[in-house]
Amino acid sequence: MMSSAPYLDDASGTIRFEVNIDGAPVRASVNRSALHYCYRPEAQGEDPLQTFTAHLAAIEDAVRRRVAQGSLDPIMLREFDLRI
Repeated sequence: MMSSAPYLDDASGTIRFEVNIDGAPVRASVNRSALHYCYRPEAQGEDPLQTFTAHLAAIEDAVRRRVAQGSLDPIMLREFDLRI
């Protein structure tokens, strides 16, 4: 479950968000192009926040996997992280 609302940072082209892990918020981000290529490669002009929200559970799981593997806050998800 997220502890704050996700938002699109236009300057970097990333969705920034937090995931609550063991009671602590972990900051994370995912690039809009990674979302596009992993979840909606055929779409054109899609809203990255809608794509993010539609795949929220899988994205949060990716953050949890990265933390379990030893990654430190903030987590930057890549396309590889989003593929299971």
